[in-house]
Amino acid sequence: MMASVANDSLEEYLFAVVPLFVLMGLLVTVSNVGRDTFDVFQRLLWRITAGLGVATVFANAIFASITGISIASATVFSRVAVPEMTRHGYTKRFATGVVAGSSVLGMLIPPSLLLIVFAVLAEESVGRMFLAGVGPGILLSLIFAVTILLMAKFRPGFVFASADDDPGFDSIGAAEIVRKALPILALMVIVLGGLYGGFLNPTEAGAAGAFGALVIALLRRSLDGSTFWKLLVESGQITVSVLFLILAASFFSRMLALSGVPRELAEFFLDGSIGPYGFLLIYLLLIIAMGCLIDSISIMLILLPIALPISEAAGFDLIWFGILTVVAVELGLLTPPFGLAVYTIKSAMDDPDLKVGEIFRGAWPFVCAMLVALAILVICPPIATWLARL
Repeated sequence: MMASVANDSLEEYLFAVVPLFVLMGLLVTVSNVGRDTFDVFQRLLWRITAGLGVATVFANAIFASITGISIASATVFSRVAVPEMTRHGYTKRFATGVVAGSSVLGMLIPPSLLLIVFAVLAEESVGRMFLAGVGPGILLSLIFAVTILLMAKFRPGFVFASADDDPGFDSIGAAEIVRKALPILALMVIVLGGLYGGFLNPTEAGAAGAFGALVIALLRRSLDGSTFWKLLVESGQITVSVLFLILAASFFSRMLALSGVPRELAEFFLDGSIGPYGFLLIYLLLIIAMGCLIDSISIMLILLPIALPISEAAGFDLIWFGILTVVAVELGLLTPPFGLAVYTIKSAMDDPDLKVGEIFRGAWPFVCAMLVALAILVICPPIATWLARL
């Protein structure tokens, strides 16, 4: 059975999408596209109260649409947005909290590594999962922006270190805005336009995106031979780690199926007093609790082989169930003690005066915002499913 699982679970052409999207995200990171995206939104939103915080959220959302990895977003924007925000009168706690909170968009807005993993485990279409992530990604971005505006109005001491956030911005003209926005817009058109327009399947979209990111990095002269080799090695390491986890999860799910445990659990949850939505509540709470201790992909690989048969028996839409799973899993990036996004920001900042506890406190309002988004998605499933079912 182990030999059969190894062959069946990893031979699929679809899995080539993993290294391609990972490589694209790493190439975009070294070519300073994230900094340019932040500069564009900073200029567009500078008149809004706490505009730099809102700019960070929307820049992260756009950056997420071509990276697919939350940790990449946290690394880039901790170096780009946090110094800029503190220079303009924001507290470090708020600045790092905004970056940590908005970095979770990287795993929800397509292309997303977690959505790919869910699609594989649930035997759903990767393209449909990507489409399903668009509505919830926009919803979460808007809720984050509203959270920032409410904090600026009702808790200004949490947001601003000085009296206001308008010490004067470095103005950039329309031509400079276009120059900075063009690379990321071009990648979005290539990857998302090709994918959603039906011209490319997910693997081909990943290949086109990786090639486009390579061209941008070469044109910007931000990539030499040694850096490119390091990126290839890092892409390989991430890919192999993910594929080994998928291999183990496939074996785990087959053993569970033989044991009959999912069937018995389905009968327990659905035939008793708990019911389908009682099961869903327990499942989401369990994910959030596990997110305090282990990483996102591991949570999915442990729980989904058990939860998917129950959710199917309950009559849940698996695409909607997958989006709920990813949002709940991403909460773990912000909650102590594991909080991978928080520790990534601490490592990237290299600031001895910045305490990990301060970043966790700064991220707490965004944890609450994610819980609100999760509740909205439970109440209103079409936000996640309408685009995927067209």
